[in-house]
Amino acid sequence: MGDAVVVADEPVLRIRDVRKSYRDRPVLRGVSLDLFPGQLVGIVGENGAGKSTLLRILAGDLAADSGVVERVGVLGSCPQDTVLHQVFSVDQHLRFFQAAYGLDNLDRAFELLEQLNFSGYRNERVEALSGGTRQKLNLVLALMHDPHVLLLDEPYQGFDWETYLRFWDLAATLRARGCAVLVISHLAHDASRLDTLYRLQAGVLRETEQTGSEAVLV
Repeated sequence: MGDAVVVADEPVLRIRDVRKSYRDRPVLRGVSLDLFPGQLVGIVGENGAGKSTLLRILAGDLAADSGVVERVGVLGSCPQDTVLHQVFSVDQHLRFFQAAYGLDNLDRAFELLEQLNFSGYRNERVEALSGGTRQKLNLVLALMHDPHVLLLDEPYQGFDWETYLRFWDLAATLRARGCAVLVISHLAHDASRLDTLYRLQAGVLRETEQTGSEAVLV
């Protein structure tokens, strides 16, 4: 990543022939994908299909057995399992990540709190938050440094309907800002909200054909 310049017509995430096995069990069998600025892409697959393994490799948390992953610009990652400290408040998390990201202020974080209808929880400890509310904080922490590439693993689990809609409004805003967003989920009913949808099946990534809100494997 580093300080590489983001170019609109060049991919900010380039994946070529990524493979991963656990012992003798292949999980990813040569995954390739390009993700461009301002693109909203989804990857769906059943539980155990290798979606979280792929996301961890893309985020740099797990090494692939072979293949190439190239990222340009700043990365944001929102894992399925929140990495939060139970006794810290929302505000303490924001200030901790502000220091980690080297941000001058928390303006972007506060803007995201408003967008997700979450501002009233700033003084609440994580241990007192519901699962869906923790996921909101998880999302804000992944976005508060304004990444060029955002990786989301089951990002709206635990959301109520209003928050679910707010999430997709936020995703559309990110796309308009030029952020490349990759959503990984086991559900395909959001296909109409995406620019492109892929299915990960038996370790192979294939593009789907979208019809309305449905996705059909091609």
